[in-house]
This record gives sequence, C-alpha cells and structure tokens, in this order.
Amino acid sequence: MNLDSLSLPPFESGWVWLVGAGPGDPSLLTIGALHALREADTVVHDALVDDRILALANPGAELIYAGKRGGKPSAKQPDISARLVTLARAGRKVLRLKGGDPFLFGRGGEEALALVGADIPFRVIPGITAAIGGLAYAGIPMTHRATATAVTFITGHNLSGAVPDDLDWAALANGAQVLIFYMALKHIDEIVDRLMEGGLRPESPAALIAHATTERQQIVETTLTGAKQAAVGMSPPALFVVGEVVRLRDGLDWLGALSGRVLDHDPLGYRDIRDAG
Repeated sequence: MNLDSLSLPPFESGWVWLVGAGPGDPSLLTIGALHALREADTVVHDALVDDRILALANPGAELIYAGKRGGKPSAKQPDISARLVTLARAGRKVLRLKGGDPFLFGRGGEEALALVGADIPFRVIPGITAAIGGLAYAGIPMTHRATATAVTFITGHNLSGAVPDDLDWAALANGAQVLIFYMALKHIDEIVDRLMEGGLRPESPAALIAHATTERQQIVETTLTGAKQAAVGMSPPALFVVGEVVRLRDGLDWLGALSGRVLDHDPLGYRDIRDAG
C-alpha cells in the first residue's frame, strides 16, 4: 500500500503520537496506526500490543516496553509519562502505542495531559477497542434492534485495583441492556454479586472473552451466576459481557461457522425485523 497517496499527516520530530493498536489482530490496525509505526523512530508500547504489530515498525526504530500487567513488575504511570516527555524533548518521533484505544481505559488521557503540561505537541489516533473487536470476533453484536439499543462500558477495577466503588450497581442492573466489563477476571465474583444485589437476574445471558481477536481467543457462553465458574482457568486480558445479545452468538458466530458450526437464522426466537417501505 502506498500510504503517501493518502496525504497522511507528517510525523515530526519532538512530537508524541498516542495511537491505538487495536485488540490484537494486526488486520484491525488503522491506516493511521500503520503510518505511525512506519514513521516513528521510538515506539513506547504496552504489554498487550501483539508482536506481529511491533514487527511492522520502522526497522530502525527503538522499541521500549512500558507494559502494565496485574501482579507483575510494571512501569509506573508517572515514569511512563515522564519518559515520553524526555524522548520528545530529545527530538525523537515518539509513538506511544497502546492496546485497544488510547482513551478507553487506556490511560491515554493521563499521558496526554502530562504532554500538555510539558508543552509537548501530540496527536491522537483512535484504535478499535477490545469490546468492539472482541465481541465482533465472538459473534456477539453490541446492539440489535430487537433487544439492545444501549451499551455500557465499565472497568473491572479502579485506580487502587479494587472493584469501582463509585458505581450505581442498581442502575447498571436495571437500566443497562448490555454491560461490558474490561479487566474483570480478578474480581468476577464480586462483580457478579453486586449485579445480582442490584437486581439483575441470575440467569441473564453472559459471556467471557479472553485474548480477544488473537490465536489464543477463548470464549465461554454462560449466565450471570455461571460466570464465576466459567472464569476459572481463564487468563487475562478478558472481557465480561452481560445481556440478551449474547444469545445472538448462536446465529452470528462467523468464526465458528468457518469450522463447520451451523448457525441459527433466528437465535432470539423473533421474526426478522425489516425496514418498512
């Protein structure tokens, strides 16, 4: 592909680009992300950026690991932000490559504010977030006119690593049609308990999706209460989705169909919804 024909913005020295690498599959990279990889001379990347994506970087680029993994030695966020500033001030073309999308549970906002405070120019290139990519690869649409017209994204832990204590769990349980939790495995039992205490039915359809869009992708369909046992043996990163849309996987598991799964044309038991006129 000749990216020059697309009039993409130049990657200038002394700039930091905050770029989303998507959930894992290199085919989900945006053209802007690929352009940044080819032009950067320093790539500061997260743990969840696939090695195949890093292999697309400029051959002369310096690759700097700045991953954060729960329970393992990790770079501290202030140190990462400070390093971005130092590299930019040294005249480098700095690519801050983050899994998923930089501004959705990716701490991109924190890093961007640090750059603003240091008068470092920056650009943001969004990426396909894990929920969009992961559910699509699992054959679970986030919305469907027959059952879901709203989606809620929720982090499975707050700044201290605990389940967020500032959520209205009753409102989530009774007012949200589709709940998608990021980084939920560690606290899955507590999340399930709080949702049921808030009023969500124990038999509500649910699914866990680990290592979304990669060769290690693992999908378990279950119920809200069954999620506790389903999570045993799964490893992060993982998404936890709750809602009637999970039932649509019987008809939309396109990856499964490649391996011979027979899809149900009406998994919800409804007639087709067709536009009038």
